[in-house]
Amino acid sequence: MARDKVTYESYEQDLFDNPPKGPVGAHRGSRPLITRIAPFIIVILVAALCGFAAWAVSSGEYQNLLNLKSAQSSTAASTTTKSEKKSDTSKSDSSSSDSASSSDASSNTSDASTDSDSNASSDSSSGDQNTQQQTQTATVNKATQVRVVNGTGVSGYAGQKADVLQTSGYTSVDAANPTGSLPSSTVVWYQNESDKATAQDVANTLGISDVQQVQGLSVPITVVLMN
Repeated sequence: MARDKVTYESYEQDLFDNPPKGPVGAHRGSRPLITRIAPFIIVILVAALCGFAAWAVSSGEYQNLLNLKSAQSSTAASTTTKSEKKSDTSKSDSSSSDSASSSDASSNTSDASTDSDSNASSDSSSGDQNTQQQTQTATVNKATQVRVVNGTGVSGYAGQKADVLQTSGYTSVDAANPTGSLPSSTVVWYQNESDKATAQDVANTLGISDVQQVQGLSVPITVVLMN
């Protein structure tokens, strides 16, 4: 009997007949370039730092580096101190300005109050004087001397008018004939401003509309009767 031919397919497949894809074990793929050269770079940097440190110590340059750092720290501290001083100075100036403004405001208020008081006192004095003048002007004094001058040529006419004034309460009235120049119409003359009210009352009593202030009269009030 002939032996059957044995081939690969004659055996039942197992785990080893389906291996994982890609190289494994000793046949791994190559690593990236940066990963392979990183250790060399680190070694070079460390060696350079060590060499620089040795050079700085041996040449004394490390002292200059330390002094530079100290100077930078001092400069920063000085700048901070100046800024704080400027801030304090600004606050002080602001406080001084506020105080000066308050002082000026108080001074202005005091001056305004003083001026107001002075003006009020002046106005009060002026008002009192005006009131007194008005009171004097408005007061009718029937004891004032009144002279009635007859310029009409009618005998006894001045006496009649004098009687009218006496009847109304005047106590010092006399009738007289003209001795100088006469006005063109009937008028009541008075000399002082204080006699104005009395002169007006005399004119009203006698029905005379013209009342004038004249200087140089021999009596306070003179009534000139004309045609």
